[in-house]
Amino acid sequence: MAAILARIDAARKAAIAPAPQTRLVAVSKTVAEEGILEALAAGQRLFGENRVQEAQAKFPQLKKQFPDLELHLIGRLQTNKVKEAAALFDAIETLDRVKLADALAAERDKSGNCPRLFIQVNTGEEPQKAGVLPGDAAGLIAHVRKLALPLMGLMCIPPLEDDAAPHFAFLAKLAKENALSELSMGMSGDFEMAIRFGASYVRVGSAIFGARARV
Repeated sequence: MAAILARIDAARKAAIAPAPQTRLVAVSKTVAEEGILEALAAGQRLFGENRVQEAQAKFPQLKKQFPDLELHLIGRLQTNKVKEAAALFDAIETLDRVKLADALAAERDKSGNCPRLFIQVNTGEEPQKAGVLPGDAAGLIAHVRKLALPLMGLMCIPPLEDDAAPHFAFLAKLAKENALSELSMGMSGDFEMAIRFGASYVRVGSAIFGARARV
């Protein structure tokens, strides 16, 4: 934890125009509660999970123990899980379609629960990956704003084989064009580069918790 935070700080100092702050999202997917407790003991309070069901099994009790714990959903959200996600997560980083925005608005109107939202942009236009296509992003942003949902910013996951820099630069430009202040981008292998392009959240898992089995 200390090493990653030091690297974030160094990258911010080296950046020409970093975000006002860069927060570390510790990606705890597949990590047992013991590992999460170790991170909490080290002072970490912001975590990211890929799946609603896994997060439900680990975090309700932890959130009671640590009232300042913050949880982000960073995996794709199905509309049939919106009720559970809205009740558990403080932010959903993977809003990527009108149908999901409508479901989140309906849940807000019904229960009053509405996490902060990021729109995931499929900057590489990969058919197997979630995220709104770049050309459709402005339309989705407008729709989400029309619903008066709490839209904070944008998120992306560049293609593994690509240089991530153009993807981060594009996301930053898109956010600026649409008056969005938050950028969630960068993972264990490229978070320092993301910080140079203005990342306000970096999502780091394996560099903190070690390699994990693929699920």
